[in-house]
Amino acid sequence: MKIIIITGPSCSGKTRLSQDLKKLFKDSFLIKTDSYYRDDILIKIKSIFIDDIYDRIISIKTKAISKTISSIIQKDNTAIFYNYDFRTKNSSWILKNIKHSYNCRFLIIEGIFSHRLDLNYSETINIICQENKEICYQRRLIRDKKERDRNINEVNRKFDKSWDLYYKEFESYINNNKVIRVNTSNSKSLGKLIHALKGYI
Repeated sequence: MKIIIITGPSCSGKTRLSQDLKKLFKDSFLIKTDSYYRDDILIKIKSIFIDDIYDRIISIKTKAISKTISSIIQKDNTAIFYNYDFRTKNSSWILKNIKHSYNCRFLIIEGIFSHRLDLNYSETINIICQENKEICYQRRLIRDKKERDRNINEVNRKFDKSWDLYYKEFESYINNNKVIRVNTSNSKSLGKLIHALKGYI
């Protein structure tokens, strides 16, 4: 099983790309790091005073993600998967039978934290979603209002911080690993990526 990492700043097309690849490569598994946000009292208190807390690695359950990944790779019978409700800021989990993953060719890990996990990125397929900052901002306005109950003032207060934080922790990843850059709104760029991935099959 080959691991595909899909990372990029907020609203750069990561979710769309991961879903497209999941449809294209039907024998694949998808893990969204957004599903593993912490909901303990400490992180909720910090979120009141720190606007960008959910753009920092401390905000997610890194050990839980590692455990889910390990269960899939080791072909366990079951694995624990998490889900995070952005409206209520509550986390839940479910134990799933993953026997069907035994013959999967790809494990897709998507999210702004997917390149900052306890993984050997020299052995993963590393995809970076790149998009114009203004386009990402407009997408986030729509997403956050529709899916996360956030208003324009809240988005304006957080967007630049989240963008800067992402790229602050970005350099070592791209400098130490082979990466594929893609613009998901550009069909030519997307086509090149699909062609490259088919080469791994």
